[in-house]
Amino acid sequence: MGMKKIEAIIKPFKLDEVKEALHDVGLQGITVTEAKGFGRQKGHTELYRGAEYVVDFLPKVKIELILDDGLVDRAIEAIQQAAHTGRIGDGKIFVYSIEDAIRIRTGERGTEAI
Repeated sequence: MGMKKIEAIIKPFKLDEVKEALHDVGLQGITVTEAKGFGRQKGHTELYRGAEYVVDFLPKVKIELILDDGLVDRAIEAIQQAAHTGRIGDGKIFVYSIEDAIRIRTGERGTEAI
């Protein structure tokens, strides 16, 4: 069986909901990174001490997980439902093929390592 990497960029306040949703699907190992970025929303303008400035990098969270091909659809659905607000900037999900995985401690490879 093959492996995939799911990378999701979401709004930070949705992290706990997404983590719980993935746990409910049976996935435990995720990596979370604080990120900043912008997409179509192109940031926004704020007023600070009377001066206008553009905040073009908005706070985001990047979630990464490696899983068996058989769990991909359920994981995507869980992330999509948990991260959805219906407003601009909800984020994106990317799926990559993974060639191999190695558990450093034991040397296990492939799906055994995840």
